Amino acid sequence: MIAQTETKTYTPEEYLELEITSETRNEYRNGEIIPMTGGTPDHNEIAGNLYTLLKFALKGQSYRIFITDQRLWIPAVSLYTYPDVMVLQKPLELQTGRKDTVLNPRFIVEVLSKSTQNYDRIEKFASYRTIPTFQEYLLIDQYRIHVEHYVKTAVNQWIFSEYDDPNINLSLSNFETQILIADLYENIDFNNQE
Repeated sequence: MIAQTETKTYTPEEYLELEITSETRNEYRNGEIIPMTGGTPDHNEIAGNLYTLLKFALKGQSYRIFITDQRLWIPAVSLYTYPDVMVLQKPLELQTGRKDTVLNPRFIVEVLSKSTQNYDRIEKFASYRTIPTFQEYLLIDQYRIHVEHYVKTAVNQWIFSEYDDPNINLSLSNFETQILIADLYENIDFNNQE
């Protein structure tokens, strides 16, 4: 006979209280607290590259750009998470009673890790699609040049494109800007990855 362990269920309030003193970031999924694994240097570099490119491209426009540590609340699926990069239109919409949790991303980016790539593509993307302001999703592979791009065209309709050529420009339809795929991967040496 196999012993079953019970998973403790937390309220959103308990999670937020624990998150204040936690030394690591944790995701909250409908009552369960999931530790977020640390990123690799390449993961961090790619997210940083995109953040920098967006910061310059959207300078002077009515957007805020966040990287890694900004918490997002998705009430429709009871999920607190920390996307790798987010762009939000001003003014920021904050969760009621909170100054550290946003609600209104327009553009979300995840840099794929081996341990989270399926979750980012399927469950997390499904959760993100419940956000009324969400219009564009980018998944960037950190182990090879490969970018998956989703753009919302109507209610329940998304266009999917993928890029494997570093010399192609990716057009971000929500911001009327283009990003060279090679610029996302600046300083990444695929020959030295484990």
